[in-house]
Amino acid sequence: MTKLVYFAWVRERIGKGEEYLDLEPSIVTVGDLLAHLKSRGEEYEAAFEYQDVIRVAINQEHVDHDAPIKGATEIALFPPMTGG
Repeated sequence: MTKLVYFAWVRERIGKGEEYLDLEPSIVTVGDLLAHLKSRGEEYEAAFEYQDVIRVAINQEHVDHDAPIKGATEIALFPPMTGG
């Protein structure tokens, strides 16, 4: 099982801060995961409507959308950060 952690408006749109999922073998990259999540229902579709802006960290290390997720114990998904 892989722990998914959601932050900021991603969390707000989905309605939960984290969940555990058994990822299918066909989900190989971060991009595959985002496409899969987007298909999980209306709230996920809203959260990942613009999936190209979603930032991702695997096991607390920032990665690109083409990064493999094999061996990931935690995947964090969050929108772009803004400075202040």
